[in-house]
Amino acid sequence: MNKIENQKAWFFVLPVLALVAFNAIIPLMTVVNYSVQETFGDNTFFWAGVMWFEQVLTSERFHASLGRQMIFTFSILAIEIPLGVLIALTMPRKGPWVPVCLVLMALPLLIPWNVVGAMWNIFALPDIGLLGRTLNAIGFDYNFTRQPGDAWFTMILMDVWHWTSLVVLLAYAGLVSIPDAYYQAAKIDGAKPLAIFRYIQLPKMKRVLTIAILLRFMDSFMIYTEPFVLTGGGPGNSTTLLSIDLVKIALGQFDLGPAAAMSLIYFLIILAMSWVFYTVMMRNEAN
Repeated sequence: MNKIENQKAWFFVLPVLALVAFNAIIPLMTVVNYSVQETFGDNTFFWAGVMWFEQVLTSERFHASLGRQMIFTFSILAIEIPLGVLIALTMPRKGPWVPVCLVLMALPLLIPWNVVGAMWNIFALPDIGLLGRTLNAIGFDYNFTRQPGDAWFTMILMDVWHWTSLVVLLAYAGLVSIPDAYYQAAKIDGAKPLAIFRYIQLPKMKRVLTIAILLRFMDSFMIYTEPFVLTGGGPGNSTTLLSIDLVKIALGQFDLGPAAAMSLIYFLIILAMSWVFYTVMMRNEAN
């Protein structure tokens, strides 16, 4: 018997798709328009071709910002993914403590990004902040407003606190979906905890970890609000990530052409690297 497909559901989805497409395409076309033109004000534009793209791609400022962005993103992934999996493994699977743990894990995700930056800015102040005063009291010369190393430490610590919960919740969802029969078979075979993690838990978490890595990569690569509120890109330009530098060019210097070209390059980098991540992880899963 042939299955009858009902296409009427598309009539309910199409208005939403049209609205999303409209909200995405119009700003994108505006950015593309600015990226290939020069303006001297009064809405007078002159064709510039790929001049702005060449200027951005050969700029030492862009390379420095991109390098800082790469360091930040891969540091975040190297910390948050293993830490999130470790925390998820320690959480209870059954009992009254399950909802308590899930709520506690979800709390950091509910705090707005600008509030997170403001909280950690106060928390890390060397004179009045709990973190700053504690580190100085035990012998560290800590001042994130003056020392680049301390600023990086604080920025990464803030992101780990804010977003590790997302990895925990996704990893936990993968763990609770594993049938008890797998653990019973492992117990009968006398498998040790490390073997259970390697051959049962980790393979079953691959899909959710793929989602976690992609989400954290894209979000950390586009991060702006938290580090900007925390450090403003300083001290100096030591924590000026790609997003912060883009805003400085667009709004601080009002160089619309270079900013538009840089934003398109920024978008293509994220798209290409996300595709690479996804392809590599899916290929490993197939093998």
